Amino acid sequence: MSDLSNAIVVGVDGSDQALSAVTWAAKVASARGLPLHLISSTEPYFRGPYGAAAAVAPEAFSEIDELARTRLRIAAKRAAGADAALEVTTEFVQQQPIPLLLRLAESARMLALGTSGRGGFTGMLLGSTAASVAAHAACPVAVVRPPKSPDGPVVVGVDGSANSTDALAAAFAEASWRRVALVAVHASRDYEPSIREVGLGRTEPDPQEPELVLAASLAGLQEQHPDVPVERDTANSRPRDALLDWSARAQLVVVGSRGRGGFLGMLLGSTSQALLQHAHSPVLVVHPTR
Repeated sequence: MSDLSNAIVVGVDGSDQALSAVTWAAKVASARGLPLHLISSTEPYFRGPYGAAAAVAPEAFSEIDELARTRLRIAAKRAAGADAALEVTTEFVQQQPIPLLLRLAESARMLALGTSGRGGFTGMLLGSTAASVAAHAACPVAVVRPPKSPDGPVVVGVDGSANSTDALAAAFAEASWRRVALVAVHASRDYEPSIREVGLGRTEPDPQEPELVLAASLAGLQEQHPDVPVERDTANSRPRDALLDWSARAQLVVVGSRGRGGFLGMLLGSTSQALLQHAHSPVLVVHPTR
């Protein structure tokens, strides 16, 4: 296996969605001078409609493996179409996709996946592979779909948590190399007062809290990226609604894998899960700094 410490890894299964992820990742890798690693897998058996393993003749496995290798060659040509000078490596293994991708995420710079898939990455409709990888990977995970606004800004969800700070730093970097504006969104409609606040008679969020959260979160990072114009949006709506709305105008939406405050339950249970399922742009899920 190649050294993946600085590589963008893409799961390839032959679907149009996976090829779109290859094109997107190739452009990102090219712009940043990073290598691209394409990987495909097959499992040693197929599962029937009720989960029962079905025996497959040995010669059928050879055909399936060769098909996976063919798909890798097609994906490599797609990557070369984005940048002929891009460093591209390919890998084929016989292993279940989720543990394979999670293992690669331990060393990769980023993982990129399509929104749905087939073949070795069966069920990649965010109910299994993509959702599991986005929730548990050790590196940032991009779930790619063609953006409605390819020239739009980078949008990031901000809630003041440590993981949100990681997402904000990643969003600044994305906006900087893309040379576009950054929109920092804090939505407080999901505010839930603590026991102490209830005891003090406070049952509604402080109207100044969104501005304070954004100001504190942006402090320092904005100074490090003077080239990035920043727009602040203190949305009076649920986080998922605010970010889904922005996704129609963004070329990329960045969120932390989990959060607090306005982004409660951000372990792909609500806001992140909704974005991965329904966003109109690629979504980058950023995990806590290792």
